[in-house]
Amino acid sequence: MNTGRNFGRHVRSLRRARGMTQEALAERSGLSADTIRRLEHGSFSPSLDTLRKLCSGLDLMLSTLFESFELGDRNEARELLDLLGTRASYELTLATTILRSLFEALDYAAAEARKGGDG
Repeated sequence: MNTGRNFGRHVRSLRRARGMTQEALAERSGLSADTIRRLEHGSFSPSLDTLRKLCSGLDLMLSTLFESFELGDRNEARELLDLLGTRASYELTLATTILRSLFEALDYAAAEARKGGDG
């Protein structure tokens, strides 16, 4: 089992889930694009400083990065909490309003779909 390669795949999965290119993640992280490429290919072992920068670019806490790698699966709820922890109070207020509206729309759509399936 190649831990470096598996960790690299995990990082690539997290980056892609955010719709970022390697270059965009590098810029957000303060790392070089070459560092991101080598990390994703498992060709080097990153330092703690590099991992902290990477997590900053992904809006993740180190513990979330390691937990999701160890478990072999992303935890979107925890990732969302990490992301919210990086935002200002006014951004959280706006995000809460948007999420409430979105969830109301989703609930309404689900109720309508159930009605359509009953008839």
